[in-house]
Amino acid sequence: MTSAFPAPDDHDAGLLGPGWTGAPAARTTGDTAYLRALLDAEAALTRAQAALGLAPAQAAAAVTEAADPARFDLRSLAARARAGGNPVIPLVADLTRAVGEPYGPYVHRGATSQDIMDTAAMLVAARTLDPVLADLARTERALARLAATHRDTPMPGRTLTQHAVPTTFGLKAAGWRALVLDARDRIAPVRQALPAQLGGAAGTLAAFRAYGAPDATALTEAYAREVGLAAAPLPWHALRTPVADLAGCLAFTAGALGKLAEDVLTLSRTETGEVSEGDGGGSSAMPHKANPVRATLLASAARRAPQLAATLYGSLAAGDERPAGAWHAEWEPLRELLRLTGGAARDAAELAEGLRVDPAAMRRDLDLSRGLIVSERLSAVLAPRLGRARAKDLLTELARRSHAERRSLGELLAEETELKDLDLPELTDPARYTGFAGDLTDRALERR
Repeated sequence: MTSAFPAPDDHDAGLLGPGWTGAPAARTTGDTAYLRALLDAEAALTRAQAALGLAPAQAAAAVTEAADPARFDLRSLAARARAGGNPVIPLVADLTRAVGEPYGPYVHRGATSQDIMDTAAMLVAARTLDPVLADLARTERALARLAATHRDTPMPGRTLTQHAVPTTFGLKAAGWRALVLDARDRIAPVRQALPAQLGGAAGTLAAFRAYGAPDATALTEAYAREVGLAAAPLPWHALRTPVADLAGCLAFTAGALGKLAEDVLTLSRTETGEVSEGDGGGSSAMPHKANPVRATLLASAARRAPQLAATLYGSLAAGDERPAGAWHAEWEPLRELLRLTGGAARDAAELAEGLRVDPAAMRRDLDLSRGLIVSERLSAVLAPRLGRARAKDLLTELARRSHAERRSLGELLAEETELKDLDLPELTDPARYTGFAGDLTDRALERR
């Protein structure tokens, strides 16, 4: 008989999160990963105080040794967290007991729960963003290859769902790559600036001064070094810029990768077939299907990320020196946003590396409008010859006839005696009207 109430660890299995399950973000954001970060924050605090002569070196060693996640009961911590509203309170009690005498009293000395929770959140973010950046680099490289390979591969440009003028797949891939680089350029500085949190009970570091800390800068910089994060100029208990910056870069990244996904979903439709995922997913009912699963998961992440970011931005309105509710509201949305973006970065890399391009299908689709896709070019050519108004009226009428008679624009133009001297096959060839697409692709690929 199975229990109706699964253990907390079961909630991290990812049953309803295929977008992040199996990605590095699954490991770096799970309950055990958060516990590891909380313990790392506590151990670093004791080591920092030892480095400044505020605690014995033996205390730092004892706390660091005891701060092993395997020694702590996640289920018990989660249950006892309700009493104080956060898991640090029961964790400090358990860690103090694990350290024992005479060094147990040096656990958490001078700090407040939010110091440890915020620092742990930044550690989790750092440990998640590093593989995200690596996956974005994979995606960028794969898209650069696609853009270079298909620099001159013509395809229909689409606006408002309809064929517009020809473009190239190289330019489309270069655009995807530009968004990936934009995401990288937003994440990288945020990752480098992720700060440790240390303020004590109300952001004054008063307890640390009472224990003999030489000055605030020495203390916060020592802590930042020990924990491996940046040193904040001020305690940020109620100054939530670091979390808002995370929200912004993560939501942007999910949305940027969502653009790639939306285009792949459109271009891989059965009736289009211009691209396909390297190994699409199957269907439970239809054996013939190869679904664009990675693009689907990316599109899902892009739709969810903005709402999660909105909650984190809302927490900027944090009252007093330490807020009630605003800070607490960040924990789950931040973890979910890290997971979604981490999974999306993994899926984008796999999608880009395995994407199959069908130039023949692109050429076929260029001809669907029977030459009307180059009507803009013909307007430019005919206007000097016929006058702008006459050229527009003629092309409008021929477009109507093309649809009604299902004849090509070139064929209808050939019947116009005043145009007999024009090279109509060249003028109506969509592959010869891609503008500066190749040059724009080259320019985009110069960006590193």
